[in-house]
Amino acid sequence: MLESTKAFSGFSVNDIEAAKQFYGTTLGVAVSEDAMGHLTLTLPGGTEVLAYPKDDHVPAAFTILNFEVDDIDKAVDALTASGVSFQRYDGMHQDDKGVMRGIAAGMGPNIAWFTDPAGNVLSVLQNA
Repeated sequence: MLESTKAFSGFSVNDIEAAKQFYGTTLGVAVSEDAMGHLTLTLPGGTEVLAYPKDDHVPAAFTILNFEVDDIDKAVDALTASGVSFQRYDGMHQDDKGVMRGIAAGMGPNIAWFTDPAGNVLSVLQNA
């Protein structure tokens, strides 16, 4: 029934202008805004994600977007230089940069988490 439909994901934010600045300028993602104040993020590869304003927004307690990178250290350094702070989670064995190095341990990707201005969790990750 849905095999020929276009699907997309969306998430809420509490400040569209802050989200537009963060995703467009800080992260360098293509961002457009419609007449109703919704943002469309066009991710590398062409996938579109909707960010919409919500007055009673509650940040997602899970990762809403993962950005796969070739070199996690370069990505973390560049984002840190742009003002992004990386999250620390108990039991995740993250290094000084906030990177959990799963490749060396044979436990998945190298990954580091950060939040957008609305508190939603994002990540950069490097696969083996």
